[in-house]
Amino acid sequence: MYRKYDSTRIKTEDDMFSSKRCLEWFYEYAGTDDIVGPEGMEKFCEDVGVEPENVVMLVLAWKLDAQNMGYFTLQEWLKGMTSLQCDTTEKLRNSLDYLRSLLNEPTNFKLIYRYAFDFAREKDQRSLDMNTAKCMLGLLLGKTWPLFPVFHQFLEQSKYKVINKDQWCNVLEFSRTINLDLSNYDEDGAWPVLLDEFVEWYKEKQMT
Repeated sequence: MYRKYDSTRIKTEDDMFSSKRCLEWFYEYAGTDDIVGPEGMEKFCEDVGVEPENVVMLVLAWKLDAQNMGYFTLQEWLKGMTSLQCDTTEKLRNSLDYLRSLLNEPTNFKLIYRYAFDFAREKDQRSLDMNTAKCMLGLLLGKTWPLFPVFHQFLEQSKYKVINKDQWCNVLEFSRTINLDLSNYDEDGAWPVLLDEFVEWYKEKQMT
């Protein structure tokens, strides 16, 4: 009986998180550097079985608090993987569902959404270029916001070349609070001009 009790209590070496193993795992992708770059990242995604543009990679980057798209530093890796208790590819694979589930929690989603803006922008720019913004919005809102396809279409034909942080945050707010027929949109509200123009464009589109 004691033995049975012990065997369930004592985790095996493999189950326990090991910083040493986590470090070795990092260098599989970083080579001799203290940073995993685009090539290492490609191999990493392949091993984990996830496309680089899968939204779960964005959630992982958020968990690691990664500062630059396409790169993980040693510090980010150790801090983030320790908090996830992952020190092998297999453990991370088993955590993918957990990472995806974070998107279903509104507070986390908002944090990830805001993080995505800073993560994806060029660090010497304050705004996000439109192509990157459209990709990121598609990743984050494409499946959950029924108006996303028309909003995407609006951006395609608009004069906007970049999206700033205020516009970015307001798009999320809009997607969460405004009815699909836009009936509760207040044109005198504090929405950015970008969204006023979208509403106007969409209404005209429907009339024709």
